[in-house]
Amino acid sequence: MSDELFFQFIAKKLITIKKMNLTLKVWRQKNVNDKGGFQTYQVSDISEDMSFLEMFDVLNEDLARKGEDPIHFDHDCREGICGMCSMYINGRPHGPKQKITTCQLHMRSFKDGDTITVEPWRAGAFPVIKDLVVDRSAFDRIIQAGGYVNVNTGGTPDANEIPIPKTVADEAMDAATCIGCGACVAACKNASAMLFVAAKVSQLALLPQGQVERKTRAENMVAQMDAEGFGACTNTGACSAECPKGISLTTIARLNREYFSAKASSENV
Repeated sequence: MSDELFFQFIAKKLITIKKMNLTLKVWRQKNVNDKGGFQTYQVSDISEDMSFLEMFDVLNEDLARKGEDPIHFDHDCREGICGMCSMYINGRPHGPKQKITTCQLHMRSFKDGDTITVEPWRAGAFPVIKDLVVDRSAFDRIIQAGGYVNVNTGGTPDANEIPIPKTVADEAMDAATCIGCGACVAACKNASAMLFVAAKVSQLALLPQGQVERKTRAENMVAQMDAEGFGACTNTGACSAECPKGISLTTIARLNREYFSAKASSENV
């Protein structure tokens, strides 16, 4: 393809890119003690190929030019890996699509002229730091309570030194895909963290390396979850439905088995 034909192709492509004008109702809150409230913003000429976070970048650049305080929101990898981009969009964690994070949500999921409401996660255990940023350090403390293994250190063992059935390895890997974004908490009417805790317990309980702390892990992580103020699980399934990694409710069933087995063992000692 000649340079002339190439530039003609690019020009046609740019012409066909759809632009949209949107109304955003965004939660603004100065700090954890501030009452907070919604503010309305207009964004124009937004490409349908932009990600949701890129659209927010455009809005923040406009606010900065006007001398206004940009909207604070969490982000890091922007590849659906880190779980930082926690936004409640039009009543759903991470927006209208399933099994994606906010950074993977593109503006073609909306229509020109739409009004989009954006809020932070709503949970007592996730206090709002500012605007759309919440403190999710409660998850860190739950992991610290039991999400580790005691193993002998030394040289790196061969990958096949400890044989693990593929079905078991697959189940453990499915649980390990949890990125700790907190969408399960935001989706739950009780702000329960059971799916998160279940995923972290399952990924270790299924593997030989996780057997040493198996019983204390379940007890300690559930106790820390309760201490952080998360609600109880009532098995509505909203957590799994909104999980960007599609973690199954079977992990919660496994957590219950691990926990009650551990309690029964400790009571009989």
